[in-house]
Amino acid sequence: MDLIIPGSGLIIWQIIGFGILLIILGKFAWKPILSALEERESAIEGALKAAENARNEMANLKAENEKLLQEARLERDQILKSANETSAKLIEQAKEEASAAGAKMIEDAKAVIETEKKAALSEVKNQVASLALDVTEKLLRKNLDTEKEQKELVEEFVKDLKLN
Repeated sequence: MDLIIPGSGLIIWQIIGFGILLIILGKFAWKPILSALEERESAIEGALKAAENARNEMANLKAENEKLLQEARLERDQILKSANETSAKLIEQAKEEASAAGAKMIEDAKAVIETEKKAALSEVKNQVASLALDVTEKLLRKNLDTEKEQKELVEEFVKDLKLN
């Protein structure tokens, strides 16, 4: 039973040893341990504050990036709209110029055709007049009394004509 219930002297010496240990620990160990704990607590608190600041800064940067992206998208849309408008204007202008050039070419062609037509008509008139004069001259040279002589003369003239 000595093992289960220690003697009173042993208990007193254990209490005295424990008290001395508490005094030594209180004098030398508690202050460094408490200061280390406080230091660690402040370091953890500082790290938490730094993490919170970093989180806030990241949120601000993300919001700023979203804003910049939105502005860039708007600017891109404006540039594309402007380019499409410019392209449409250039196409319309080219169509108008082509239409005007085509109309001018048609007018020029009509004028050339009209000029050539007039020249051809003039040449035909001149040839008809020349032929009429030739026929008249031959008729005047030959006085025809009978109908048979007239038919022979006409057939002769037809043979003499050289048509193109």
